[in-house]
Amino acid sequence: MTSPLVTFDGVVKRFGDFTAVQRLDLTIDAGEFVAIMGPSGCGKTTTLRMLAGLDQPSEGTIHIDGQLMNNVGPHKRDTPLVWQSLALFPFLNARENVEFGLKMRNQGAKERRDKAMDWLERLGVAEFSERNVETLSGGQRQRVALARSLVTEPRLLLLDEPLSALDAHLVIRMQSVLTRLQRELGITFVYVTHSQSEAFAMADRVVIMSNGEIAQVGLPRDIYREPANQFVAEFVGRNNIIIGNITGNENGNLAIQAPDGLFTVTDYERVKNVNDEATFVIAADLVTVSRTPAESENTVSCTLISEEFIGSVVTLFLETKQGTEFKVQLQERELITLDHTAGGAFYLSWKTADAHLLPG
Repeated sequence: MTSPLVTFDGVVKRFGDFTAVQRLDLTIDAGEFVAIMGPSGCGKTTTLRMLAGLDQPSEGTIHIDGQLMNNVGPHKRDTPLVWQSLALFPFLNARENVEFGLKMRNQGAKERRDKAMDWLERLGVAEFSERNVETLSGGQRQRVALARSLVTEPRLLLLDEPLSALDAHLVIRMQSVLTRLQRELGITFVYVTHSQSEAFAMADRVVIMSNGEIAQVGLPRDIYREPANQFVAEFVGRNNIIIGNITGNENGNLAIQAPDGLFTVTDYERVKNVNDEATFVIAADLVTVSRTPAESENTVSCTLISEEFIGSVVTLFLETKQGTEFKVQLQERELITLDHTAGGAFYLSWKTADAHLLPG
C-alpha cells in the first residue's frame, strides 16, 4: 500500500487569538484532484497557504511525500501556486513569464525557451508568446499562468480560486483544460474554490470546510446526495431540509411528524428511535410538482412564490401554510407543461427512498 503524497496530521493554525484552522486531518494521494470548498473564512485558503509553505502550522504536522514540511520554506518546496490574481510579471512577455521558474533553477537559455514554448503550445497560447501579458485576454493570461506553474513539472500543483475572475463561458472552457491536463500529466491538484460547480465538475474528491474544520470529505456525488450534516446540506446544492419528531419506526422506515405534515424516510443505519428529533433532506431535483394532489407517501401543499430561470433549468420557490420554503428544480421544458401562472395550490411529492436522513 502506497503512502499518501500529502498528509495533514492534527494541523492547527492561529493568528493571534483567532483560530483559522483547527485539528485538520487530511490525506491526499498522488495523482488525485482534490477540491477544498466552503464559505469565506472557513479556513480553505489558509490550508492551501500552509501546504505551499507561506504560513506555518501552529500545531500538528504537514508531510509531502513522507518529508516533514513544517519548517521548509516555500522556495524549497515543489508546490507552485496559481493565484486568483494570476500574479504574472507585467514587465515580461508570455514566454518570459513561463521561463521564469526555470531561470531560477539555472537552466540554460535554449532549454528554458524550448520548454516554455512547449507548454504554451500545450495550452493553446504559443502564438502569443512574445506578447506582453497585459495585452492578453483573461483566458489567455490564465493559460500563461498555468504554463508557468506546470513548466517545472511539479508533483503537486496548488490552485487558489484561479477561475473566479473569468467570464462564465471561459470558466467552462478552463475547467475542461484543467481536467484534461491533470489526467494526462498525473499531477496532484489541490484546488480551492467557492464554486460548487467547479469543484463537482473537476475533482475526484471534495473537502467541505466550515469554521476551520472539515465538515465532510467524499466523492462529489456522495456529498451532493448524502450530506453529512445540516451545514453541508445547506451549503451544497438546492436542498429542502425538514425537521420533525419520529412517531413510528417500521422496519427502518421512520414516520416523522413535521409542521407541514407526516413524512417517511429510511434510516439505513438504524440509529433513530421513536420520539427522537430527526432531520432529513430532499434535493430540489428529486421533488415532483403538480396542480393536483399526488398519491405519494410524502406530499405537501404549497403556494408558488417565485422562480429562478437559468438557461435550461428553472428553480421554483414555494411556501407552505406554515411558512416553510420549498425549492423544486425542473428542466425548462417540464415547466412548459405545468400551469404555473394561475393561482391556487401546488402539490409537492417525493419518494421515501430519495430522502436522506442526516446523522446525529
